[in-house]
Amino acid sequence: MKNILFVSSECVPFIKTGGLADVVGSLPKCFDKKEYDVRVFLPKYSCMKEQYKNALQYVCHFYMDFAGKSQYVGVLETEYDGVKFYFLDNEYYFTGDRPYTEHHWDIEKFMYFDRAVLSALPVIGFRPQVIHCHDWQTGLIPVYLHDSFAGGEFYQGIKSVMTIHNLKFQGNDGVPRFKWLSGLSDYYFSIDKLRTEQDGNMLKGGLVYADAITTVSQTYAYEIQTPFFGERLDGLMRARQHDLRGIVNGIDYNEFDPAKDMMINQKYDKKTVFKKKINNKRALQTELGLELDDNRFLVGIVSRLTDQKGFDLIAYMMENICQQNVQVVVLGTGDYKYEDMFRYFAGKYPNKVSANIYYSEEMAHKIYASCDAFLMPSLFEPCGLSQLMALRYGTVPIVRETGGLKDTVYPYNIFDNTGTGFSFANYNAHEMYNTLMYAKYIYEDKREDWNGIVFRGMEQDFSWQTSALKYKEMYDWLIGG
Repeated sequence: MKNILFVSSECVPFIKTGGLADVVGSLPKCFDKKEYDVRVFLPKYSCMKEQYKNALQYVCHFYMDFAGKSQYVGVLETEYDGVKFYFLDNEYYFTGDRPYTEHHWDIEKFMYFDRAVLSALPVIGFRPQVIHCHDWQTGLIPVYLHDSFAGGEFYQGIKSVMTIHNLKFQGNDGVPRFKWLSGLSDYYFSIDKLRTEQDGNMLKGGLVYADAITTVSQTYAYEIQTPFFGERLDGLMRARQHDLRGIVNGIDYNEFDPAKDMMINQKYDKKTVFKKKINNKRALQTELGLELDDNRFLVGIVSRLTDQKGFDLIAYMMENICQQNVQVVVLGTGDYKYEDMFRYFAGKYPNKVSANIYYSEEMAHKIYASCDAFLMPSLFEPCGLSQLMALRYGTVPIVRETGGLKDTVYPYNIFDNTGTGFSFANYNAHEMYNTLMYAKYIYEDKREDWNGIVFRGMEQDFSWQTSALKYKEMYDWLIGG
């Protein structure tokens, strides 16, 4: 039996702020339980839903020296979807109405978390061969395995994997405070180890000391070796390129399945998409007060409304888009300038634009199932999940060629009639607009080609099972078997 431990700051269904939670919640249940014992360690946040807190059972507790005092470490457990989850209990650190609060406080509590997880393993009697660490919040675990936990027999030979979900977030703090909280010696604070300029850096520590590094798409793995995407760690990523692999995230094909989705108006599958999907389009147009028109090119957007997601490009071309025979449905919240921009155009063109400035899982599913195309012009996108959901629902993605978008959407080629979507290379508003108009032209004038794009998209397999095979290969390589 191969023992794998995932360590993360969030995980569905217990606590979620972003895609990291989906990965940690979905991946562990994809491994063959006869061969792998995959477990997960999380903080026990007071802001978790009561139903999940009530399901937890006490395992043990002990005290640990941290930041100059003796700190309580409690461990609780539960089983969900056949996977064992451990929760680290400390009310001093994990009380609050959200998982992440003030930056310096977050640094302290996740340093505590990293040390406490390693300290708890012999107490709970689980010795992983691989500890899979996710994002900066777990970055000190590979460092501690080389430092204060290196001497004990229990920890010898444990390998570590560091997964970068978004390199922008690194867990920086001033060196004196970082050194005091972490308990690490001066040795670790040279520029080739944990220090970046004047700061200690938790993620950098994990990237220097982990046995293997992954990120969430092959293209993003290349991109982070360049200055533009590398967030001042591009030199380190180039130095470790032989230990770095990109594995695209998946989506839950049970949850996102147009053939059995209870949130949509009309269920359909690959065989019935061209006959039945139109009913969802009509229902959404009616619900949102858009003009009822089967042949109007309906474009969906489900996203955080931020610069990273390319909304400056959309804002620049939105008036031009509204002059065309196009309808736009947007769902999400974010920067006020983009929220207000969509509200303005929804007011000016009520038959063409629907601005839904909130988030609703049900409305997201309706948009995936109703729209003709799905727009994602991101500045950078480590993986992206919305384009995978759009493909699954036969909604054609229009994306910029970056990160996971480039790896998962294959551009339509008019000459050999291939591809699963449309893409543009440069971060340029006119290039985005021209690609959108080209997609509209294919939709209106070459419907047979368009239907081929839809069908090929629905045939793609971006389920978690596909990703799990690549993680399995890595774990086996690390363990040596």
